[in-house]
Amino acid sequence: MNILFIGDVFSAIGREMIERYLPLLKEKYEIDFVIANVENATHGKGLIKKHYNEFLFQGISFMTMGNHTFAKKELFDYIDEADRLIVPYNQPKALPGIGSREILFKNRKIRVTNLLGITFMDGKSQNPFEAIDDILAKDQSDIHIIDFHAEATSEKVALGYYLDGKVSAVLGTHTHVTTADEKILPKGTAYQSDVGMTGPYHSAIGCDVDSIIKRMKMGIMTPFQIAESEGQLRATLLTFNDQNQCTQIQRICIDPNHSL
Repeated sequence: MNILFIGDVFSAIGREMIERYLPLLKEKYEIDFVIANVENATHGKGLIKKHYNEFLFQGISFMTMGNHTFAKKELFDYIDEADRLIVPYNQPKALPGIGSREILFKNRKIRVTNLLGITFMDGKSQNPFEAIDDILAKDQSDIHIIDFHAEATSEKVALGYYLDGKVSAVLGTHTHVTTADEKILPKGTAYQSDVGMTGPYHSAIGCDVDSIIKRMKMGIMTPFQIAESEGQLRATLLTFNDQNQCTQIQRICIDPNHSL
């Protein structure tokens, strides 16, 4: 079984890259199941219902979120019916949404869990190392993939090794920069610190470069501007054998310098 995880989909350019290339990726890599982090899909922050439905139509089976989950208030209106949407499991309990979902697909129980990091984040979330133990205690899935939406690489690496042999894969999101550390850990869990971003190629993690340089050089909190650029698609391909073991983890890059 081949499972594709698409890194943070950012703005209209990211959505266009999904529409254009996902069918081709499915054909080339014989992809069975698709997951995508979509917390930045609508204008760079949040997810409206229209875009949620578009992703469903394009064949994305599960959508994960992150620290911008509720940036678009429209989500509160449809979150209860969005049964393919997964919000951070360790977010404050007062917030709505499901943080871990399981689906029976081709006679395999596939679970996807979304977690938020707490290092250099807003500090309101439960410790992810404690939160995931609650799920593991009752999990009976065949394949369990964690989207760890976190800032610090050290926190991501530590969680990867903490969950080695307990879940199928720990894939990092949030930093929007693809890391080259994909590997199978000693006890069989696939790991990558960050899958990367699907969105504007020439940008500062999705935003207009000049506006970010001005913001950083002058110390002025100017509004974020979405970059207008050619697109890129960043994803990670996981291959599982008949015993539900991950046998390969592979980076996929599509941009002006990397064709499909």
